[in-house]
Amino acid sequence: MGKRKKPIQFNDKRLYYSIQEVADHFAVNVSLLRFWEKEFENINPKKTAGGTRQYTKEDIQQIEIVYHLVKEKGLTLDGARQSLKSKKDDEVKRVEALEKLKEIKKELLALEEEFDRLHEQQKYSKTEIE
Repeated sequence: MGKRKKPIQFNDKRLYYSIQEVADHFAVNVSLLRFWEKEFENINPKKTAGGTRQYTKEDIQQIEIVYHLVKEKGLTLDGARQSLKSKKDDEVKRVEALEKLKEIKKELLALEEEFDRLHEQQKYSKTEIE
């Protein structure tokens, strides 16, 4: 069985994420992230003096684009590079739209759970009038 994604919970207070957190977010090995860093110029995390990679939210968004092209669309690395050169804006917009849709789905599921909970409360709080 493969790795499971562990989505990063982004917040405004945190600036950097470790390579392991990013790898877990995409359910890939850290070695793949290091490889993509060499292969794609748009992936360029900050490195500390000791060489530790620190990923910003923007870095993770760039990885999201490469992940989408390579893992979800099945493009080769050359194909992904060509797509980034020719249609970068389109790919960025597509990935952003997918992320927004995922957030909307999450909100809708939470609303559905709340509705179901309220419906159950309503069902049991009704009293029969005779």
